[in-house]
Amino acid sequence: MAAPQRPRAWQRMLSGRRLNLLDPSPLDVEIEDIAHGLARMARWNGQTVGAHAFSVAQHCLLVEEIANQMHPDWPVKWRLAALLHDAAEYVIGDLISPFKSAIGLDYKTFENGLLTAIHLRFGLPPAPPASIARAIKTADHVAAYFEATQLAGFEKAEADKLFLAPQNLPGPLQGKLSENDFTLTPLAPSQCQQRYLSHFNDLLASL
Repeated sequence: MAAPQRPRAWQRMLSGRRLNLLDPSPLDVEIEDIAHGLARMARWNGQTVGAHAFSVAQHCLLVEEIANQMHPDWPVKWRLAALLHDAAEYVIGDLISPFKSAIGLDYKTFENGLLTAIHLRFGLPPAPPASIARAIKTADHVAAYFEATQLAGFEKAEADKLFLAPQNLPGPLQGKLSENDFTLTPLAPSQCQQRYLSHFNDLLASL
């Protein structure tokens, strides 16, 4: 009897690459595929106001801008890491945080494997130092606060409890941001894709 065929574990990208999700190779990662996918991936499961969804690509641009404003002395490689912090979602999608918690650690291991391949493809360490990872996560939480209050219908009092308001930044980051620093307008996918690609290329050229 023939052995059962293993389920397909790769995805074909528009670039023609076939990315093995269980054993991702940096050689199969292309920034054009990442930008295309993230620009069409909705944050907040699409539950945001505006003519377009607020995409993961636009969220990543926001996180990088916040991180740069909080840490203007960072070398470019950490700004690039901030821009790519959710890049694995071009393959696995943007699961909301409550669902990630329900799935557990296996999901995180899977996500981290993809992100490691992405980092290596673009000349970054497999993972940033813990202090940099924490700083990017802080910027991520601030971005979520802006998105929640401006686009996703959260009252500020509720968002204060769930996310990280600029006025609540810890210690030396106090005063680096204010609630008036960012006004969010969801972009059309093609416009956001181009903006993400352009910013990525600018950062990569500065490494």
